Amino acid sequence: MSTSPGGNESALVLAAQHDAAGRHDAAVDILAVATRRGDADAMTELGKRLLVGDRAPALPREGVGFLVDAFKQGGAEAAARLAVLAALGCYVQQSFSDAMDLLIAAAERGSNAARGQLVALSADAGAVRERPTSPEVWRRLARGVDMADWSAASRARTLNESPLVRCFAGFATPSVCAWLIERARGKLRRARVYDPAAGADFENESRTNTIAEFNLAEADMIHVAVQVRMAAACGIPIEQMEAPAVLHYDVGEQIDNHFDFIDPKVPNYSEEIAKRGERVVTFLVYLNDDYGGGETDFPTCGFRHKGASGEGLFFVNALPSGGPDTRMLHAGRSPSSGEKWIVSQFVRNRRALPAI
Repeated sequence: MSTSPGGNESALVLAAQHDAAGRHDAAVDILAVATRRGDADAMTELGKRLLVGDRAPALPREGVGFLVDAFKQGGAEAAARLAVLAALGCYVQQSFSDAMDLLIAAAERGSNAARGQLVALSADAGAVRERPTSPEVWRRLARGVDMADWSAASRARTLNESPLVRCFAGFATPSVCAWLIERARGKLRRARVYDPAAGADFENESRTNTIAEFNLAEADMIHVAVQVRMAAACGIPIEQMEAPAVLHYDVGEQIDNHFDFIDPKVPNYSEEIAKRGERVVTFLVYLNDDYGGGETDFPTCGFRHKGASGEGLFFVNALPSGGPDTRMLHAGRSPSSGEKWIVSQFVRNRRALPAI
């Protein structure tokens, strides 16, 4: 582990201190020095930052290289991060088999996050209770993860024919729902509205809920598994999905009537569409249902829907021509009691994920 000149603090602690003071370049320098000394933890942190341009230059291929090096040195978190990249085919060859092997490696190296993912995804979670200290338990759990099942289309029920709204009972298991809620809890921030004209997000009173977003440096294999099932359900490749997010609503919080498509009325609409594509589908997964009210409202279509825990739902934001469908006005209504948790996934009409 790299230390300060006095030998008392790790590179990660020193980097965090610089970050807290807004000295992000100094934090990156600390991590880079420790990386050259062979500190796998610093190497992993630097790799993650470069991967997504988090308080550092966006140098994703260099970031992946650092993650690979950290993995070779025994890094658990590096293995878990590479598992997600392998599952998605981002900067590395796509392979679910490789992804699961990497997740197993992370679990064997002591990653509680990797172990939790295997427990949540596996149909053989009882293995942990039977043999909690056995090194074989993580491989046994991995054998209980059926990616073919996650890749199969779920049975759908059509709520509205045109514009299309469909729901899927039992889309996510209780353990997956619980995992996604807990992952989001510590990351929540005030939700924002995207302004394509300014190219930035801003706070607006029309959207008062909170949100946790998971980029390539933060998403895990459970997020990926849910995206795989979404892709099968709506018939659009996972490569066209934005980063997943979890929405949280306390009593009194809502997202008022809005559209998810990129509005053609904005000044740089053509440039935005050419650069990022149109949001043609929105996919939701209801993670709990122990709250009052809080329906997803489709006022133009004339109905509201409160999904059961674990239910999936998608609606189409685009016309057959590819243009925005202004009938797809919708809102996330406020719960009258309890708190509401929902996965929100935007799907573009072009590739959103980086390629190899």
